[in-house]
Amino acid sequence: MKLKRVVVTGLGALTPIGNTVQDYWEGLKNGVSGAAPITHFDASKFKTQFACEVKSFNVTDFIDRKEARRLDKFSQYAMVASDEAIADSGIELDKVNKERVGVVWGAGIGGLETFQEEVLNYGKGDGTPRFNPFFIPKMIADMAPGLISIKHGFMGPNYTTVSACASSANAMIDALNYIRLGHADIIVSGGSEAAVAAAGMGGFNAMHALSTRNDDPKTASRPFDKNRDGFVLGEGSGALILEEYEHAKARGAKIYAELIGGGLSADAYHMTAPHPEGTGVKTVMRNCLENAGLKPEDVDAINTHGTSTPLGDVAELKAITEVFGEHAKTININSTKSMTGHLLGAAGAIEAIASILAIKHGLVPPTINHSTADEKISPELNLTLNKAQEREVKVAMSNTFGFGGHNACVLFKKLD
Repeated sequence: MKLKRVVVTGLGALTPIGNTVQDYWEGLKNGVSGAAPITHFDASKFKTQFACEVKSFNVTDFIDRKEARRLDKFSQYAMVASDEAIADSGIELDKVNKERVGVVWGAGIGGLETFQEEVLNYGKGDGTPRFNPFFIPKMIADMAPGLISIKHGFMGPNYTTVSACASSANAMIDALNYIRLGHADIIVSGGSEAAVAAAGMGGFNAMHALSTRNDDPKTASRPFDKNRDGFVLGEGSGALILEEYEHAKARGAKIYAELIGGGLSADAYHMTAPHPEGTGVKTVMRNCLENAGLKPEDVDAINTHGTSTPLGDVAELKAITEVFGEHAKTININSTKSMTGHLLGAAGAIEAIASILAIKHGLVPPTINHSTADEKISPELNLTLNKAQEREVKVAMSNTFGFGGHNACVLFKKLD
């Protein structure tokens, strides 16, 4: 059976550095930091008092007030980003076969803020159960794709993938395979997350996972820098319209890039720590290259997982050096988390969009906030430090890894 080709025909983004794809790209290419003191709740007693929040977002600009109250923030973000992507794709909703249009979404946590509020409210009471009837529908992670399908009438495959920070990359790979195998013509894919809440910040602080650079939040996310001290929590959403190539051509769609392959692996090592030699990371990148039918020397740019943790950054770069050999020195390696922070389950989606836009514009966004070289990292690697770099990008790779040892990798290619 010959596999069908899959292309990207629409993009949507709601991020800490831009609330549309265009604004997100402006933030990326100009090296804007999305980190700032937390406004969603009083974080004055927390070890970390800053995050990469979505800014200037008024949900009622997009969703009716009554309806918005029934949605957790992670679902609100999903609806806004997916609407932008669907509009961008130019799909005529009254002409497509909606039984062949699906939604495969990613979320690592889902409605954390809703869960927190309901449990706290119950704890303040006398033990009588008084829960919001929308508690469960707001909280569950699969509600985001459900809501997208309900709004637009999409009746194809519909579910959420959950693999922590690899969730939305997993979703894209699932969507890729459904279309490749002929089970769908179009799939709305991506991810959303809204974990900048007391429970999210407190939980990650207890793990010693977050940066505590409260005196200088804007530079706290510093992948590959010797003085990095943890990741910066982010929130938002990214959406991609994945479409069968011939279907896209037939309707005259604009095509951003081809999703040429995806790889998966497990570290099988530790609940939260990466394998120090990057064993699972090497495997996932090799799996992705094989799936795409590409060689290591075909890759021009890699948007790394690059969270700004002491162990993770070194392990990933070790793995890249081993997989790509001498060619690793010619690749533009970067981490857009230096600007957006870590969007957990939505990271794979917004970072895939960054890779696609690098292909479109011939510009690799920078890894910002780097000031001190780490002797554990080869100085021969081009980490695209502090300033965007122009180059033709024909093939871009995006890596995402999650707690539990889940690894996902996707490859995008300029359309021939």
